[in-house]
Amino acid sequence: MIKIRYMGYVYLYTGTGAGKTTNALGLALRSVGHKHKVVIIQFLKWWKNTGEYKIRKILSPYYKIYQFGRPGWLKVDDKTGKVKYGKVTFKVRNVEELDREFARRGLEFAKKIMLKEKPHLLALDEVCLALHLNLLKVEEVLELIEKLPKRTDLVLTGRYAPKEIIERSDFVNEIIDVKYPKDIPTTKGVQY
Repeated sequence: MIKIRYMGYVYLYTGTGAGKTTNALGLALRSVGHKHKVVIIQFLKWWKNTGEYKIRKILSPYYKIYQFGRPGWLKVDDKTGKVKYGKVTFKVRNVEELDREFARRGLEFAKKIMLKEKPHLLALDEVCLALHLNLLKVEEVLELIEKLPKRTDLVLTGRYAPKEIIERSDFVNEIIDVKYPKDIPTTKGVQY
């Protein structure tokens, strides 16, 4: 007889296309709709003017979001100076020990909150990019996955997911842009 598991799954959204965080936020919104506790940990992000950050007070106590990043860690290669997603190339600059410290703090915080609060959904947004930039070690993230409470689903996002994370995940989605207009700026409420 097959034993059905209802929670404790690992979902991975990776790839070079736009929408990885958006997919994770969709799962979060569904969970909150059922009055399930959601915790989002954002690596490398600091901007407080995003919809997912601004909505935290409205969705409280079911939705919590924490950011572990610093301003200025990336430069957007875009002649207009506007931040875009999709086909725009992001060039990282100034990756320093401080960025590693932020990432380490974020992962440690995720471990603590996962075991203490046992949320229904825990999202580690941009954790794969943090791994790609060598801000975290794959073994550290795998260790967190192994300690995942049975009633907590885990969502991992970010481009360049390492093969070990892909292999360990239960659901893997690779996001690609099939079509993306070049000259459309980011839109408040859609891309952020």
